[in-house]
Amino acid sequence: MADRVSKGDVIAFRLAAHHLDERLGEGGLLDAAGKCGIQNSPPGSALLALHARVRNLTQEQVADAVAKEKSLLQTWCMRGSPFYFPATDAPVFTTGVLPPAEEAMRRLVVGVEPALDKLGMSLSETVELAGAETHDVLSGRGLAINELGAEIATRIARRLPKRQRDIWEEEGPYAPGQPLGEGVVHFCVRILTLQRVVCLAPRVGSKAPFVLVDEWLGHPIPDIDPELARAELLRRYLRCYGPSTRGGFASWAGIHAGDTDPWWNLVGDELTQVEFGGASWILTEDLDALRSAPAPKGVRLLPPGDPYAQMRDRETIVDRKYHREVWRMVGQPGTVLADGKITGTWRSRKSGRKLALTITTFGSLPERDRVSLQGEAAQVATLRGASSVDVAFGTGSSPRISTRCGPRRRRRGCGCSRPVTLMRRC
Repeated sequence: MADRVSKGDVIAFRLAAHHLDERLGEGGLLDAAGKCGIQNSPPGSALLALHARVRNLTQEQVADAVAKEKSLLQTWCMRGSPFYFPATDAPVFTTGVLPPAEEAMRRLVVGVEPALDKLGMSLSETVELAGAETHDVLSGRGLAINELGAEIATRIARRLPKRQRDIWEEEGPYAPGQPLGEGVVHFCVRILTLQRVVCLAPRVGSKAPFVLVDEWLGHPIPDIDPELARAELLRRYLRCYGPSTRGGFASWAGIHAGDTDPWWNLVGDELTQVEFGGASWILTEDLDALRSAPAPKGVRLLPPGDPYAQMRDRETIVDRKYHREVWRMVGQPGTVLADGKITGTWRSRKSGRKLALTITTFGSLPERDRVSLQGEAAQVATLRGASSVDVAFGTGSSPRISTRCGPRRRRRGCGCSRPVTLMRRC
């Protein structure tokens, strides 16, 4: 019979794996990003997620890693979302996510099948056509997805026989006024990111431009055996979210639950079954860490889309009655982590150089946690380019203003409520 593991052990193990029990040192940026990738949706959330894991992180350090050193890469990845990960780990988070079979690839990009069937084209064929045009379209420049899709679709249309071209150019179901073929190209770009053809450059205003990977990095992403990449992706998932199941991995990666064999079968002999809400699996080498992870301490303000909140067994970390509040379809809030528990949500609004941050807890909050969260809020404000922060606490829908304070005061644990800028002393 499989060993039973407790919720407390699982939470402590996962928090330690995510570096949310204790922040990494100032050189830990790439280590934090490489654990399981850092989602950057909504835009800017990756910076806050990395800050929750790395001490004294600055916006400039992340920007330099992306644009100057090119050690941190961003591209569409798991679930078609933009993720940051170390450039040296790119094969894991690109090749490792891509299903090897046509049918599984179609299920990865949900919504493309009716259009392909109407066109009488396979996904592999269409991706090949899009890839053949991408190098010419993007050579020496960057384009946002709508511009990229439009240019590639126009080029592909010229190659198609009249019957297919007419269907390709008719209005499709994906956006008003958008030709069907252009919408199909958007799906193809998701595959092209996983084929290491394109990646995302830093945002320009409200647009995230795609660029050619080999031009951006100065070299192609190395080819590795796809089986090695898929196996390593699953290992990283289990190190951060284990014990887990095939279904949990599929939901996290964005693949169909029935398509997990090309990942799971590669590491089957490395897994041990445990009992955690049913049969679950953990890497055998992680069993001791699972049973001995220290009880987590401290607080964090985790952003919307934080990797820790992306586990698929949500009831492990949040009571079911709060799920709709934490995981909203639109306008998802950040979460408050205190001593290993998700104890509430938070939202912020910036006006000029001022940041208003509202923390709504599920229950009462100890005063020491309030003081610590005010310090975290001051750091979030700095990362957001604000010079002052108003912090409001409340339970349910009744927040009350607590303090407006800066990082120096927070480090000293001052409890006064006199408004100050971030750089003024108490």
